[in-house]
Amino acid sequence: MATITEVAKLAGVSKGTVSNVFSGKRPISQQVKTRVLEAAATLNYKPNYWARTLAIKKTKMIGLNFLSDEHQFSQFHLSLINGVLSECYKSGYRLLINALSNEYQTDIEHLARDPIDGEILLDPSLDDQRIEERLRENLPVIVIGNPPSGLSESLSYVDNDNVEAARKLTSHLLKLGHEHISFINAPSQRTVSVDRRTGYEKAFVEAGMTYRDEWVISIPPEESSAEFGYTTATRLLKKEKCGAMITDNERCAMGVYHAAKEMGIRIPEDLSVASFSEESFVSRFSPPLTSVQLNGGHLGQAAARQLLAELKMEEAESTRSAGRIIVPTDFIQGASSAPIKINIR
Repeated sequence: MATITEVAKLAGVSKGTVSNVFSGKRPISQQVKTRVLEAAATLNYKPNYWARTLAIKKTKMIGLNFLSDEHQFSQFHLSLINGVLSECYKSGYRLLINALSNEYQTDIEHLARDPIDGEILLDPSLDDQRIEERLRENLPVIVIGNPPSGLSESLSYVDNDNVEAARKLTSHLLKLGHEHISFINAPSQRTVSVDRRTGYEKAFVEAGMTYRDEWVISIPPEESSAEFGYTTATRLLKKEKCGAMITDNERCAMGVYHAAKEMGIRIPEDLSVASFSEESFVSRFSPPLTSVQLNGGHLGQAAARQLLAELKMEEAESTRSAGRIIVPTDFIQGASSAPIKINIR
């Protein structure tokens, strides 16, 4: 394996010049840089990643941190990751994905600091220890979601308007004549759950109608969305005249579809279903799902772009200031929701 000394000798420069070409710590003329890179290519020399990291005190890596007990990424997660990766690619950054379950996020064996320059945190909770830890470490961080109360002024974050998104879905079903609308919401400790419940309640108030607290059921954080959607829909459809359901995500909606099919309940003739989702997933439903598209790719791009901008400001010793970016949602009318007059149960 070639050494930095051999590269310097072939290029006719000092070892320090070779080091600066690869670290970018000091400006080097394009002519000298070309000679060094050609020599490195000839000798098949590649700088040691960790040595370079120690030299420039940067890893050129950002983190993406999930709080999840799901065993696989949803379409929303995949879209979001692709959005983050597109910005990393443009800026020469690697992405480290931390998808440890809730159980391991606080396990002492997994508490070592990740080798990252900054981090994107997804799914903030009302009392989010991840955020507090990053703030103590002064690690640049962007939150995807509404930060906990009291932290929105000091944190940069990217989010949908989840209050308005939930209001859209609920209002749509109310306008179709549905009065009993069950809502399988996100885990109750997450801030998105609070926002979506607010939007759900707002739609009923605007329509001059009332709802019951028991119509809103939160997914337990340790349970699969699909399984909880299935078991909850089975329970509700057996004992109540529930004409419509809103679900937290497309996997939960799929669980509702499976339960309805097993029970001989037709969608949308007997039951209307609407969900928060990603557009590329909606077509997999039969009938196609009525949904609010969260545009996960745009969320990921916006979060990564903001974080990378803050890292550049940090390099320039500029003062970081908190920023707030709202990514629009899109309402998609599918065939899974219909006026209640069609219901013949």
